[in-house]
Amino acid sequence: MGKMMPGALAGLRILDLSRILAGPLVGQMLGDLGAEVIKVERPDKGDDARDMGPPFLKDRNGRSTRDAGFFLSCNRNKESVAIDIGRPEGQALIRGLAAKSDVVIENFKVGTLARYGLDAEALLAVNPDLVYCSITGFGQTGPLAKKPGYDGIFQAMSGMMSVSGHPDDVPGGGPMKVGISMVDILTAYNSVIAILAALRHRDAGGGGQAIDMSLLDCGFAALSHFAQNFLITGEMPERRGNGGYGGIPSQAFQCADRQIFVVVGNNAQYERFCDAIERPDLFNDPRFCTGPLRIENRKQILPILDAVFATRPAAHWVAAIDAAGVPVSYVNDIEGALAEPQIVAREMLRKIPHPEAGTLPVIANPLRFSKTPIDRYVAPPALGADGEAVLGRKLGLDAAAIAGLRQRGIVG
Repeated sequence: MGKMMPGALAGLRILDLSRILAGPLVGQMLGDLGAEVIKVERPDKGDDARDMGPPFLKDRNGRSTRDAGFFLSCNRNKESVAIDIGRPEGQALIRGLAAKSDVVIENFKVGTLARYGLDAEALLAVNPDLVYCSITGFGQTGPLAKKPGYDGIFQAMSGMMSVSGHPDDVPGGGPMKVGISMVDILTAYNSVIAILAALRHRDAGGGGQAIDMSLLDCGFAALSHFAQNFLITGEMPERRGNGGYGGIPSQAFQCADRQIFVVVGNNAQYERFCDAIERPDLFNDPRFCTGPLRIENRKQILPILDAVFATRPAAHWVAAIDAAGVPVSYVNDIEGALAEPQIVAREMLRKIPHPEAGTLPVIANPLRFSKTPIDRYVAPPALGADGEAVLGRKLGLDAAAIAGLRQRGIVG
């Protein structure tokens, strides 16, 4: 492997005061892009996500380590410093680090950090060029601002669950939560965009600023065209399970052994699709010969297609439909996705050194750059592993001063 190029955000310093998922994922993304990320955790306990298992990473001897897979998913490319922000001395350390940072990320409940003198107003007074990103469930304003919440709450409240799942009139029908913590992840990506925009504004001479990110806002905004369709029609989107809102067919089908997903985007594809499944008559059928007619008569055509696909295994249909130039895929689980030749070729799975486990498999960052490739993957840090290095390097504290802080429980 050749010499690593500096990342696109090399030279930026991020002070990550966040925990659990949305905030740490922001820090990880910025760290992947080359920024220096200092993660501040509570002494002794650390980020709550460390304990959110099982599963926990196994060490070389097969014993569980302290770190849950949840924590490992969003804390690589960071240094860890354990500081008690509830103590005045700890607050002073945070202010010192913020004075030398470009970005602060925090996801405490509204008003919590103000009690410690670590809110946006206080830290911007210390460092007027600071970009201070607050991530909360409901945002800094509004009647629910001080309420706690988690991803499932925001999927429910935003309307996201209402458009996911099977129709009410089929077995198992009703609103359905997206399996992964989708609102947390969407909020993290939106927060990265906001931070980069604020840095651009700062570097153009505009100074630092506070960013107010709300999980509810991000979940609601993600309804996108579903919400826009409602706004112009007043009609609620119909839940279609594994069916889409595009052309017909655009959904999962059960084959003789497993499911596949097919999307027919236009009439030329539909003709080739009909030939591939050996039903050219469906192309000429007056009920199904155009896209609008297929949508209008979807409840008639889908049972026909269900019966066709059930006759043969998925491999047969994927090969036939793919050869016809129509988009098709197996419905993979995670193991199947990792085995997909395209995912393998794109090196979306990386194996990186880990001090306890030897190696740690991770999902690669999906961003691809021609001049500043993301090729630095450092395992998530042990709690407080970088305390002496960070406090010495950034704040000029010597070993005796750090030892004194540690003895008094201010740092871990």
